[in-house]
Amino acid sequence: MSLQRTFALFKIEKGERKRELAWTLVRELAKGYREPFWDFVRNLNLRPEQVREVMRFLEENGELEIKRSTDGRRLWVLTLKDIKRNPVRLDRWLTLKRLREK
Repeated sequence: MSLQRTFALFKIEKGERKRELAWTLVRELAKGYREPFWDFVRNLNLRPEQVREVMRFLEENGELEIKRSTDGRRLWVLTLKDIKRNPVRLDRWLTLKRLREK
């Protein structure tokens, strides 16, 4: 499924399915990461705002922590780089966090 189609489904879904689609998008973007990142996103027929929306959704639900600079600005690309470098660690952390919440 294309990332553009996945985003379209993300917009209309609710609940657990929406969360799964968001993670699918984030993982695919992190895997295929290339510099300059926002040009890479545009080549996938996505807009930077769409990527930010998905990442904000995950952050609001406590599933992802977007890195921030010292002045409080969100570091979108650095967060995706970290997911690419440490996918197992991040997944384990999220699993442990969900278990603690239950």
